[in-house]
Amino acid sequence: MPEQQELYEHFRFVVDGGQSLLRIDKYLSVRMDKASRTRIQNAANAGNILVNSISVKPNYRVKPDDIIQIVLPNPPREIELIPQNIPLDIVYEDTDVLVVNKAAGMVVHPAYGNYSGTLVNALMYHLKDLPLFSIGEARPGLVHRIDKNTSGILVVAKNEHALNNLSRQFYERTTDRRYHALVWGAPNPAEGTITEHVGRNIRDRKIMQVFEDGSTGKPAITHYKTLENLGYITLIECKLETGRTHQIRVHLSHIKHPIFNDEEYGGNRILKGTTFSKYRQFVENCFSMLPRQALHAKSLAFNHPVTGERLSFDSELPEDMKTVIAKWRNYISGRELDE
Repeated sequence: MPEQQELYEHFRFVVDGGQSLLRIDKYLSVRMDKASRTRIQNAANAGNILVNSISVKPNYRVKPDDIIQIVLPNPPREIELIPQNIPLDIVYEDTDVLVVNKAAGMVVHPAYGNYSGTLVNALMYHLKDLPLFSIGEARPGLVHRIDKNTSGILVVAKNEHALNNLSRQFYERTTDRRYHALVWGAPNPAEGTITEHVGRNIRDRKIMQVFEDGSTGKPAITHYKTLENLGYITLIECKLETGRTHQIRVHLSHIKHPIFNDEEYGGNRILKGTTFSKYRQFVENCFSMLPRQALHAKSLAFNHPVTGERLSFDSELPEDMKTVIAKWRNYISGRELDE
């Protein structure tokens, strides 16, 4: 299968040598206690059931010694999930999907060090009456995520059909994801594409790094264009083709334009500008007003999993980014007057 998105094995079955020919949906429904035949059929139609590493349809007939894998875009469940009544900024909701505008500082899913207070904990409370959010999935409804300190638009599936359909859209890169970021310096050219592979940092597994030779890591494609030059920093838009962990952040750092105040990728230092103490104080004040990487998931477009209608959602920049942009505009206008 093409390596566009990492898929994780949730279940594996090796068919007995004496097994007679039998439809795979029927075979699996007998062996998986909590999975209905419909759920298995949806997973197969979405390409999430592999036999001998090749995706199959629900009518595939299993044969002796077949190796069956059920794969999903999220790791198997690791910890107990607890519903929590946490407010959500819901942009759109119908019977199949929910679109939220995530605040900076909210973790998307529970993991070591963040067992509660996450978006998933909030979703499990908000959608507690839906089967998908009560069957013990590791990350119910999630087909993509954004970093803790990145704000913005995220879609959640509310049922199995929507989950499989949306997962496929992200896998096949038919969604449209655009981010706004403040970066140090002015990218040259003002518009371009970054294509270097991205993988875990060799020395620090918590962060990512670029592998220029392409022999390590996974393919990653980020398109960027300049929106506004603010002197020593620039407001840019990034369009994602792939969705690697920290992709935009590590790609921009690689081209020497790290995101403003991105602690993990070198943007939390003064990289451009003068040596005057007044300027240093100005930047430190901006860091205080925007105590995170200046990255926002601005818009998202996808096809509705049931109707097929193309849905597009846009969000305003959060107040911390708008405030810092306004401060830089004022600073630049003042500097021009002095000159």
